[in-house]
Amino acid sequence: MVCKNRALGHFPVQFMKTLFQKILDGEIPSKIVYKDDVCAAINDINPQAPVHVLLFPVKPIARISEASAEDAQILSHLMLTAPKIAEQCGLKDGFRIVINNGLLAGETVPHLHIHILGGRQLHWPPC
Repeated sequence: MVCKNRALGHFPVQFMKTLFQKILDGEIPSKIVYKDDVCAAINDINPQAPVHVLLFPVKPIARISEASAEDAQILSHLMLTAPKIAEQCGLKDGFRIVINNGLLAGETVPHLHIHILGGRQLHWPPC
């Protein structure tokens, strides 16, 4: 993936720190609600539900469509951790997990993350 910046031209994203990497490195303040060796979670700054947590891998994977077979354990860990975080947040009556992949899906951060949403009746379709 390449970012286009008028001043810099094309610059590969893998050489830039993502928002989530900056949070993990303490460069951007954020309350980490969950962390282990593989992943971390924070509250979304623009929540779309009473509970809206972002779960992301420590390893910067740009998006789900760019994950490789080598990332299988990380992806599995994320999916198994999401319900634990939902429970920790009191979402015993249900929750939704969402992964946006690409600009048309609403992806705004080039670092794979899972939205964990709940705390109210969620509707379908979500738009």
